[in-house]
Amino acid sequence: MMDPTRAAAIDAHIQNDAFMRFLGAEVAIVSPGHSRVSLTVTEQMTNFHGITHGGVVFALGDLAFAAASNSRGQTAVALNVSITFLNPSKVGDRLVAEARECHRGSRTGLYEITVVEAISDTLIARSQDLVYRKKEWFVAPEPE
Repeated sequence: MMDPTRAAAIDAHIQNDAFMRFLGAEVAIVSPGHSRVSLTVTEQMTNFHGITHGGVVFALGDLAFAAASNSRGQTAVALNVSITFLNPSKVGDRLVAEARECHRGSRTGLYEITVVEAISDTLIARSQDLVYRKKEWFVAPEPE
């Protein structure tokens, strides 16, 4: 189990994301390697078809990926993201992205991200994301 002081410092670092605030998204680290991010779709987030812009769906999944992959305090950056858009969403929908760590290597990690509409539980998108862990920590590692 992670030290509560470390967990709070990691959470504070991740919450200090300007793009997340711009979108009005809310990030929750559920556990190391696992996060949940949500937002409500606004009119400004739609495309010319009147549905949620794919970039917003991608960004929501990317925020979940970033939170999950950095949830241990080690700096991690994306190497690859492969996303599949499955269903549209619209203004007023509450979208929830959940990221789960599938593989944790010494330098890379693999994550699966799902984006669903919260009320109907409709699957909006799914992605598989690869991260690279740098040799730096934004919160000092726990002593071994």
